[in-house]
Amino acid sequence: RRCVTSDLIITCVVPHEGYRLYFATLRSKPKSTTNTHYFCTDDEFVYENFYADFGPLNLSLLYRYSCKLNKKLKSFTLTRKRIVHYTSFDQRKRSNAAVLIGGYAVIYLKKTPEEAYRSLISGSNASYLPFRDASFGTCSFSLTLLDCLQGIRKALQHGFFDFETFDVDEYEHYERVENGDLNWIVPGKFLAFSGPHPKTKVESGYPLHAPEAYFPYFRKHNVSTVVRLNKKIYDSKRFSDAGFNHYDLFFVDGSTPSDAITRRFLHICEGTDGALAVHCKAGLGRTGTLIGCYLMKHYRFTAGEAIAWIRICRPGSVIGPQQNFLEEKQAAMWLLGDSERSQKAKLEERAVSNLITSMDDLNLNSAHNGNMCRSPSSDHLQEVTHTLTHTFTLTHTHTHSYTHTHTHTHTHTHSHSHSHTHSVARLMVCLFYPPGGADRWRTESDSGRQTESFKEPTPPPPRHHRSPEVLTPQTEGVLQRGGRQCQWMNLTDCFLSDWTR
Repeated sequence: RRCVTSDLIITCVVPHEGYRLYFATLRSKPKSTTNTHYFCTDDEFVYENFYADFGPLNLSLLYRYSCKLNKKLKSFTLTRKRIVHYTSFDQRKRSNAAVLIGGYAVIYLKKTPEEAYRSLISGSNASYLPFRDASFGTCSFSLTLLDCLQGIRKALQHGFFDFETFDVDEYEHYERVENGDLNWIVPGKFLAFSGPHPKTKVESGYPLHAPEAYFPYFRKHNVSTVVRLNKKIYDSKRFSDAGFNHYDLFFVDGSTPSDAITRRFLHICEGTDGALAVHCKAGLGRTGTLIGCYLMKHYRFTAGEAIAWIRICRPGSVIGPQQNFLEEKQAAMWLLGDSERSQKAKLEERAVSNLITSMDDLNLNSAHNGNMCRSPSSDHLQEVTHTLTHTFTLTHTHTHSYTHTHTHTHTHTHSHSHSHTHSVARLMVCLFYPPGGADRWRTESDSGRQTESFKEPTPPPPRHHRSPEVLTPQTEGVLQRGGRQCQWMNLTDCFLSDWTR
């Protein structure tokens, strides 16, 4: 890493293929030379502010910048040249430019946020103006360059975006007010959008959309639930009659949610199949605040990372005291999330252990019964369970011995590893007590002698949507112990029902 400073230039190196990529702050526009190529994006990628906010630049601009820089680094004519991204001494433009090149270093050069940040602050007078919320007046929370880089890294780790498949045209189309004013914060889970109105119309030059305007997009993207955080402007039945779940969790514009509302929101999110479309009046402050709570609880985002990522997806989100609220709730959300994940892991561990124990007992009982009085069904069940124990490979090594009695007795000692995979556990349940009994797998061999073979059970029918209001295992399926019946059911419900009692 090398840093050069003078009255005219502050240059910091972002390492890439022998130090080809540089970031500079210049007072005047330079000319490219035979050894150096300069480029600037200050006037190309511009932040559209609401009030006193000035960044960070949104996800589509980060994508376009990355494409631009990738093209330069791969250009044959620039192969032997240093690539210098320069910006001006305008502190706002400089901070946005730093997010672009720092984000690129994290996404494409595989630098940690801290490594990229250290490169960008090398040398003297290299601090960056923190970002602020979309309001006027004194800002009570500073969003730093490092927060933005860490938010990008955390979102990348959890698969919230992938520039290999990112549809920049779709992003830029739907973020426009006339096209819905909506943005995905967590693709497939959280869609933030501006509040619908009773009628679709243009009022004072501002496009307004009725609930029906969103139906095609919601259905296409598997949105099953709408959460309204502002006062009632439209009739919620217009969504519910169209097959969407609808919830009202009102709290005052610009304020923070109560603990009861926060818990209720998290409960709805955790019990909902499909994506949630969340809105307040503008879909910025209250909407971003509650989604931020979910990010902190389930993905362990810091408050700064959550605010940064939400604003990169949907500029202007989380306003005023809502920023401090997220900061205050961070520790509680982390603790709550850690506790629930730990409890869930223990339940899954116990459930899989019970399944394995039951399988071992079934093997022993089958062998004993076969020795006393062999029957076609017991032969079949023994073969199926024997095949099952030889077929599935799991994590946590577990060694056990068991005896099979055929024409003579063999003693086998096997070492199995057991993993808590949903598909294996679901198959185990259905193999123990197959609907219709073991006879469903009987086939005739070519020689006419009756043999036994395993056929994979028919895939379960599509699951009906389950309202978050009903969170009991009985809604998904029933497992009757004693070998009589097994219906397809969600694995978590299985863990939380008979096998854990």
